[in-house]
Amino acid sequence: MAHDIQIITEAELRGIVKLDLTTVDVIEAAFAALATGGVVMPPIMSMELEAMHGEVDAKTAFIPGFDSFALKVSTGFYGNAKLGLPSLNGLMVLFSAKTGRVEAVLLDNGYLTDIRTAAAGAVAARHLAPETVETAGVIGTGLQARLQAEAAHLVRPFTRVLVHGRDMEKARACAADLAKSLGIAAEAVDDPASLVAESQLVITTTPAREPVLKADWLHPGLHVTAMGSDADYKNEIDPAALSRADSYICDRVSQCESLGELRTALATGLWTGGTPAELGEVITGQKPGRRSPDAITISDLTGTGVQDTAIATHVRARFPTAGTIIRA
Repeated sequence: MAHDIQIITEAELRGIVKLDLTTVDVIEAAFAALATGGVVMPPIMSMELEAMHGEVDAKTAFIPGFDSFALKVSTGFYGNAKLGLPSLNGLMVLFSAKTGRVEAVLLDNGYLTDIRTAAAGAVAARHLAPETVETAGVIGTGLQARLQAEAAHLVRPFTRVLVHGRDMEKARACAADLAKSLGIAAEAVDDPASLVAESQLVITTTPAREPVLKADWLHPGLHVTAMGSDADYKNEIDPAALSRADSYICDRVSQCESLGELRTALATGLWTGGTPAELGEVITGQKPGRRSPDAITISDLTGTGVQDTAIATHVRARFPTAGTIIRA
């Protein structure tokens, strides 16, 4: 029997979904659901295409009480810049949780993934960063570096941002963009240790395979959000740093054990803290987050299927007639 399927393009999605506090709240609710039980979220299906300098990930999750669930396929082909193309791409398919029928196809080309990833960083900052952040630091110079800084600014309106990257020209361009978008002082710095020393909130947004943030750089009153390590060959944070922090919080422990910073800390024998808390448990009050203003906190974000289901269902619920409706 034919039924209606909603098709929404990237251009249409950009017009109806923004990186704002509403989106941050949607993603926060998804993490809270993950901590309350009943969520079905299988391991990420990942495929590395080393010869093509690319990777493919598929994520999904069923959240009790939601009428739909999403299956998201995202690609990252990091040689695309030479072709004048964006590195990230993908789409989300929304299915009925009652019948399994396709309800919508969101042809976002990675836009929704970018937004929900940045929103997760804001959720981590909201619950783990110091109440007052004057200077934020970003290690990384790509699109996500910009979005993470913008998202963090929504919940911790800092007045200065420092940017570090391997390519100082790109770091200066990123800083200029942030100065314009946030209306604050922004500076590119060539010394990441100095960036960390001057910041109360640091975000790492790189595909690094070797640490870009050292354990010795940690200082009282610092929060670090690490969101670049989402594969078993990536590592942004010195593994010794996790145990040195007063609180190390995962988005999902099982994913961080296999894909995140926890994987490297376990492999090197440098993690001694038992089972970490999850961000959803901090949100719901089941586990503590920042215990004092001088505490050091680290949040490890690998990206979860609940984020994709949350933002996809948010789109359909708020904009049920957007895009094109086809019969299939």
